Amino acid sequence: MTDRSWLKESSTFSKPVIAEIQRAAQTGIYDIRGAGAKRSVPTFDDLVFLGASMSRYPLEGYRERCDTSVTLGARFAKKPITIDIPITIAGMSFGALSAQAKEALGRGASAMGTSTTTGDGGMTPEERGQSKFLVYQYLPSRYGMNPDDLRKADAIEIVVGQGAKPGGGGMLLGQKISSRVADMRDLPEGIDQRSACRHPDWTGPDDLEIKIQELREITDWQTPIFVKVGAARPYFDVTLAVKSGADVVVVDGMQGGTAATQDVFIEHVGIPTLPALRQAVAALQDLDMHRKVQLIISGGIRSGADVAKALAMGADAVSIGTAALIAMGDNSASHEKEYNELGTSAGYYDDWQDGRDPAGICTQDPELAKRLDPLEAGRKLANYLNVLTLETQTLARACGKSHVHNLEPEDLAALTMEAAAMAQVPLAGTNWIPGKSSD
Repeated sequence: MTDRSWLKESSTFSKPVIAEIQRAAQTGIYDIRGAGAKRSVPTFDDLVFLGASMSRYPLEGYRERCDTSVTLGARFAKKPITIDIPITIAGMSFGALSAQAKEALGRGASAMGTSTTTGDGGMTPEERGQSKFLVYQYLPSRYGMNPDDLRKADAIEIVVGQGAKPGGGGMLLGQKISSRVADMRDLPEGIDQRSACRHPDWTGPDDLEIKIQELREITDWQTPIFVKVGAARPYFDVTLAVKSGADVVVVDGMQGGTAATQDVFIEHVGIPTLPALRQAVAALQDLDMHRKVQLIISGGIRSGADVAKALAMGADAVSIGTAALIAMGDNSASHEKEYNELGTSAGYYDDWQDGRDPAGICTQDPELAKRLDPLEAGRKLANYLNVLTLETQTLARACGKSHVHNLEPEDLAALTMEAAAMAQVPLAGTNWIPGKSSD
């Protein structure tokens, strides 16, 4: 046997890179996939909490309250919404997801007193019927948009950009455009569709203000207006959204997922959630609008630790997408053989856009979709949201806080110079914030 122990793989031309070059050369088309960025970037894992001891006193977990509620949209809306937990469900469309999955999202969110979001393609009766608070997304595509559904919503989210693809539009492959999806979106059945990358009736931020005014007139100023941006230039985008009249701003970091777009977009456009959050908070503080305009951060939120760290850095709430789908589904060994037949494996989450998801979540195939029980999936999601909330409260109490919104940057330290610079919190064991202070 030939000894190959001396071989060294190239860091520039690794095996995955070589495989992608070969795939591109064979097909002549770019790679399209779902989910979010897979590359390693600084995350909330690079921050730690400074628990209370002598200089600050912790709260007893079983005897002292730690509240979690948050009110969204009190700036201008006559009917702001108050959710019980600072965790919401991000927009994921009917089309990308099955009707059963959309219903389950509504059930799980409602059980925990929080909101879910429609996504592209309009509002389904299943989702509206099971959602205590439903945010209606108003997207560049205008798929499924109508004033009647706008009035049925508890909030409206104008989508300017998404973390997985800021500056780019989405895709929905033909195999997911069933007759029902086609009817809701006014599209031909079974034909690939690409969503627009910008709203057709405006060319700049001044037009956003006009659009917000139009939506307020349609809803008689009752409904909170959110503006969602992908994390590219969050300081300026948040500033413009606030000046345009937004009640709530949603910032989606590059770890945010998508139903389908170019892989090159997912991995190489936008900035991570960690620095995006810090810049968004800075914009609100400079405008003296922090906590007056609520900030929701999304993109790669997985645990109560992520939630607590986002709140400590200044967010009012977080939003989850991919994690919610994982919590609902049975993407495990029970379907491994079917995943293998699709050329993938359970847990890789990048072939859902093909519409053949064995778990019945990301599909329009009626036989596959029937595998997902909305009641059971909703129960799993509620359990997951409950765990996130309990973890967030545990960390807040450890820092001596009676409300999760009382967490602050002073409760954090960074484990790496990159995280310290991005989050603008000291490197652990020092007073040093790169680019800001010296020790």
